[in-house]
Amino acid sequence: MELLALILNTLGTLLIAYAALNVHHRFRHEHKVDDVVFNAMRKEYLVGWFGIVMIILSFLLEILLLLSIS
Repeated sequence: MELLALILNTLGTLLIAYAALNVHHRFRHEHKVDDVVFNAMRKEYLVGWFGIVMIILSFLLEILLLLSIS
């Protein structure tokens, strides 16, 4: 049951992060924004993807921990 909760939590977090990044991506490409806003959104986009990688790594580490305890 703990594994299922971990999987659902991770998937939910990733879906929310992906949705936010997708909005950033579309806004940057479909709207005319000045360079300051464009650069800020680009940095947020990159930080967001880094966050997704960290979520996935954390998930894998927790799975390994759960498997070693069992």
